[in-house]
Amino acid sequence: MITNMKKTKRAAALLTAAMMTALTLSACANDADGGEVTEPEETTSSAVGEFVPTEDTKILDGVSIVAKRTEFNDKLDLADYPISGKLSQEYSITLEAEDGEFTGDTATNTELPGFSGTGTAYPFDGGEDSVTVTGTIPESGLYDINLRSVAVGGRKTNALFVDGEKIGGFTQEADEYSDSIVESVFLTEGEHSFKVQKGEGGILLDCIILTNAAAVKDISFDASSALVNPNASSNTKRLMNFLCDVYGNYTLSGQYGDEGKDSPELARVNDLTGTYPAVLGLDLIEYTPSRVEFGSDGRAVEYAIDWYYNMGGIVQMCWHWNAPKKYLLNSSEQPWYSGFYKEATTIDLDKIMAGEDSEGYDLLISDIDAIAVQLTRLRDAGVPILWRPLHEASGGWFWWGDCSAESYIKLWNLMYDRLTNFHNLNNLIWVWNGENPDWYPGDETVDIVSVDIYAGEKVYTSQFDRFYQAMQYSDSNKLVALSENGCLIDPDAAFNENARWLFTGVWNGEFVVNNVRRLNEQYNEKDMWKKVYTHDRVLTLDELPNLREYRLD
Repeated sequence: MITNMKKTKRAAALLTAAMMTALTLSACANDADGGEVTEPEETTSSAVGEFVPTEDTKILDGVSIVAKRTEFNDKLDLADYPISGKLSQEYSITLEAEDGEFTGDTATNTELPGFSGTGTAYPFDGGEDSVTVTGTIPESGLYDINLRSVAVGGRKTNALFVDGEKIGGFTQEADEYSDSIVESVFLTEGEHSFKVQKGEGGILLDCIILTNAAAVKDISFDASSALVNPNASSNTKRLMNFLCDVYGNYTLSGQYGDEGKDSPELARVNDLTGTYPAVLGLDLIEYTPSRVEFGSDGRAVEYAIDWYYNMGGIVQMCWHWNAPKKYLLNSSEQPWYSGFYKEATTIDLDKIMAGEDSEGYDLLISDIDAIAVQLTRLRDAGVPILWRPLHEASGGWFWWGDCSAESYIKLWNLMYDRLTNFHNLNNLIWVWNGENPDWYPGDETVDIVSVDIYAGEKVYTSQFDRFYQAMQYSDSNKLVALSENGCLIDPDAAFNENARWLFTGVWNGEFVVNNVRRLNEQYNEKDMWKKVYTHDRVLTLDELPNLREYRLD
């Protein structure tokens, strides 16, 4: 379950408002399904040529370009890293729950016929309730773990541990014995323990069945480098080529930081590991017009230019889109700066996209155009961006997800068309972020598929099930990334289990630092930070090639 509501958003200790570049907008729509839109009186530059800095370039859009990184990794091994975990023969190993070791009130139960052995383990209702079974694995490799059970009283999710490590949750909602499979867990040859522990309780656990991981046959890391925007800039194409080259062979380390390279999160990572993440995550939230009206002052564009040119890194950008001011509740319970959450707004995207709120449609166009001003600055500076708008929509906590999937997809396509075809923003690699295939806009407007995962505290599993699910969203073989995560991913688990995320993005704030900007180990421990950032299959900033000179063909 994604717990993004934990994310600590700035309640904005505001400075005197900086004036945003003026943009007179008079967009209006006949209807939301394709009516004509009156263009802004002043649009972004029609020039789409890519800026190329020279050795004499000292200032770029207000950013000093004087401390440029000069040493790059030109010896990166791009040989295909083999698919892991294939077994030499078919296995099926059944471990009966009633033969396990019980704790709490868990006991053998025989009331519901249909179990495979002599009974089931039940009820997993108390805090200490669990059952642990042991079994011998004949060959090292990837296995599916099937927890055959019955849900008592509706859908229930409980926890699975292997050898004392939490692998994740499994869900059962059937009122008869049915399968619930945790996919592609890497197990070494020898004895292992499998523990089911109460989460929501209320199940009859029949048995645990281990079989060859089915997904291994479907895994492929061959992805096309063709971008959905045929007019993509050279630097954007270079970055996409690099991403395709490393996909399946490495994972790019990533970290969000609201202060760019000087963010406390990056400082603590550097203190521990001596290096920095390859991907810096930034947010265009403060450029949203309704926030600017209240005095917000964005600096993400400057941080992006600095990171790309001076540090030689990759930039990921999201946009927590504060709803237009008209729709903000702006109350003590729901202040204006919470305006990206559905509870803080009255906006109705279904009505807007159905043509029933033309003023709302105009306001959305106006906001998109305002953000285009900032993205144009990056385009004109030659900075390619992993652009991840309208994220986590199917979760339903943001206003752009408080609607039907159809309305969301219309908004995505509207934004894509506006930014690509009207504003000529050819520096964007389009990253769609979601958890439900019904919300996927389609391969024509998506370059990378991503998910966000907040697994709890110190849960370093590969999250293969989410990776594999994301691979199925596209009809083609899109790159798959972990665009936000609360816990680090253990790279050994990820590569053993073929959950080879293109990049990760540890969220900022409490997931890295405490309120006095020191390391916070509540979610991620020092040893795991060091393991991730020194792992042979994880690329850090110092291990990147010169992306501005990477191959174009």
